[in-house]
Amino acid sequence: MIYFDAAATTLQKPPQVSRAVAFSMAHYASPGRGGHPPAMQASEAVYACRQELAAMFEAKPQNVMFTLNATHALNLAIRTLVSPGDEVVISGFEHNAVVRPLHMLGAKVKIAGRRLFDAEDLVSEFRAAITKDTKAVICTHVSNVFGFILPIAEIAELCKERQVPLILDCSQSAGIEPVSLCDTGAAFLCMPGHKSLYGPQGTGVLVASEPVKPLLCGGTGSLSENAGMPDFNPDAGEAGTHNVPGICGLLEGVRFVRQTGLANISAHEKMLAELFAAELENLPGVRVFHGEKQAGVVSFLLENEDVEQTAKRLGRLGLCVRAGLHCAPLAHASAGTLRSGTVRAGFSVFNTAFEVRRAVQMLKL
Repeated sequence: MIYFDAAATTLQKPPQVSRAVAFSMAHYASPGRGGHPPAMQASEAVYACRQELAAMFEAKPQNVMFTLNATHALNLAIRTLVSPGDEVVISGFEHNAVVRPLHMLGAKVKIAGRRLFDAEDLVSEFRAAITKDTKAVICTHVSNVFGFILPIAEIAELCKERQVPLILDCSQSAGIEPVSLCDTGAAFLCMPGHKSLYGPQGTGVLVASEPVKPLLCGGTGSLSENAGMPDFNPDAGEAGTHNVPGICGLLEGVRFVRQTGLANISAHEKMLAELFAAELENLPGVRVFHGEKQAGVVSFLLENEDVEQTAKRLGRLGLCVRAGLHCAPLAHASAGTLRSGTVRAGFSVFNTAFEVRRAVQMLKL
């Protein structure tokens, strides 16, 4: 089997991730709720993961919060900054994890930048869209459909100039492309733990520069005598029992990423994407979405075959790709593929050039 669906979740993980999950389930209790060894050891493991993530994203450990996934983190961030009717500026490549919370809040959404692989146009569009009434800017770092690396440094500088808080969706970049809470001045960085940070599913991370407004309310192990939730991080964003096995697995995934090096991971995945796109462009009847600012995600279409049929056919041959709208109809509308969808290949550090060439051969069958 060849697995090219890392943009949804990484299947191949470092072996120490599953070992950490199994060890945690056998030895650790709920953190912060007891003074006995299993509880204390769980607390130490959870804090160690906060420290690793804080070092990676240049934040304070107490401002690293564990969530269920990136969607949960984005909802926390959005609910903190956006009230019903507020004006919010987003890119034309956002996931439904951004679009739907804003819709539920009744926010006034302005879309900036819908030209694929055109960073200059995107910055210009954001500059024009942000007004004195804008309450937040929300931008994905890398498109989950097309791998387009958005110019977040320029957008972040623009937000600083206009004094508008920025939420960055790092779902396709955390663990691959460098991003710093300090350098960007972002209010929030939102990410899954189970993609390019190589943790288990059921893990996500919110990195904050300000206190969050609670999305869920309940026990925190702090200020238990109060009926209200704590108003400080991380407790305000972490009601209930932590996913300790997931966090322990995530800790090992983050350590693997930091030891391997983001530059090495990014270069490897970009090499695979370049090779795949170049090989596809040599095939007749294939439309490839490829540009200069592209991470390890490539979308394509076959002229005479529905995308779902393409993915099913490839799946029977042992190639795992994902077809459809990828929960990002806005991105597809921007690229002109809303009616057709695309077939998407997403690479990880564990994929190889041999697998890319084998996948192209499968497409010929």
